[in-house]
Amino acid sequence: MTTLADVTDFPGARARPLDDEPFLLKIEAAEPGLRLAPWIARHHGRVQAGLDRYGVLLFRGFDVPDPEAFGQAARAVSSDLLGYLERAAPRNEVADKVFTSTELSADQWIPFHHEMSYAHNWPSYLYFYGDRPSATGGATPVASERKVFPRIPAEVRERFLRHGVRYVRNYGPDIDIPWQEVFQTTDRAEVEAYCRQSGTVHEWTDNDGLRTVSVRQALAEHPRTGETVWFNHAHLFHTSNLPTEVVEVLVGEYGLEGLPRNAYYGDGEQIEDEVVALIRKLYEDASVSFAWAKGDVMAVDNFLAMHAREPFQGDRRILVAMSDLYVHPDHR
Repeated sequence: MTTLADVTDFPGARARPLDDEPFLLKIEAAEPGLRLAPWIARHHGRVQAGLDRYGVLLFRGFDVPDPEAFGQAARAVSSDLLGYLERAAPRNEVADKVFTSTELSADQWIPFHHEMSYAHNWPSYLYFYGDRPSATGGATPVASERKVFPRIPAEVRERFLRHGVRYVRNYGPDIDIPWQEVFQTTDRAEVEAYCRQSGTVHEWTDNDGLRTVSVRQALAEHPRTGETVWFNHAHLFHTSNLPTEVVEVLVGEYGLEGLPRNAYYGDGEQIEDEVVALIRKLYEDASVSFAWAKGDVMAVDNFLAMHAREPFQGDRRILVAMSDLYVHPDHR
C-alpha cells in the first residue's frame, strides 16, 4: 500500500473523502471553466497516488463538455485506453475507446463487480462520465475491497484460492448475447485463437451458438500496492443471481450446462447459494453512493473497488473508458 498518508492537497481544487476508510476522494474544481484533462496532466503524480490511496476519485465541477473531452481526461491518467473484448453485456462506442455503460433494463440493479474479473485479462482502471444523469436513481455505487476482503471467512477464501472459479457461458442468437458481439468478430477462427490463447475450452453449438468453459482466479494481487483482493464474478454469474422461476425455465429449455452463464468452484463442484449471498451482502454493506452531476468523471482502480448500478427513471447515459490491460501471470 502506498505510504503516502494523505492525498488531499490538489492545486486549484478542493478534495475530501466521502467515506471514513478513507475511500472515494471527491475532488472539486475551485473555479469554473477548469479543463480536466490538462489539470490531470499537470498533477498526474498526485492523481496516481490518490487512486492508490482512495481507490476511487470523483472529479466534479471541471470543464468536461462532451465524450471526446472525457476521453482526453481518461488519457491524461493513462494513454493506454482499451477496446472491449469478451464482453458480458452489449455496449456502443460513442467516441474513440469511449463506450456506453452496460445497457440493462432501467428497472434492474447491476450487482457489484470488478470489471472483467471473469477473464484472463482485465482493465486496471475504469473511468465513468456523467453525460446525461437520470432525474431519479441511476447512481453508480462503489465499494472498497479493503473493507470486503478481510470480512470474507477464511474457509471461503481458502476453498476459492485452492480451486479458482469455473465459468460456463453460452452465446447465441436465442440466449444471452451472440458470440459475434462478445468477441467483436464474425470469424470463428479468430474466436478459436482467442480461446486457445486465453486457456478457454470452446465448443460450437447448434443455431450458430458457442459454449466456453474457463477456470479463472478467485483472488488477485494489486500490481502497484501488493494488496490481495477478492477478484471474480462467481456471485454475479451464479444461478442464484437470477429469480428461481427464470432459472427453472432456462434449465428446462437448455439444461444446466446450457444456461447463459453459470459459476462453479474450479473443480466443478456447485458453489453454495449461501456463499455467494454472503459476498453480495458484504459488497452492499461496504457501498458508497452519490448522485451523478452532469460532467462528473469518476476514476476507479479496478483492483481496489467494485462498482454497481442502481435502477433509474428517465433518460440516462453514463459513459465508460478503460485503461492499462492487466494479464494474469498464467497467460503472459
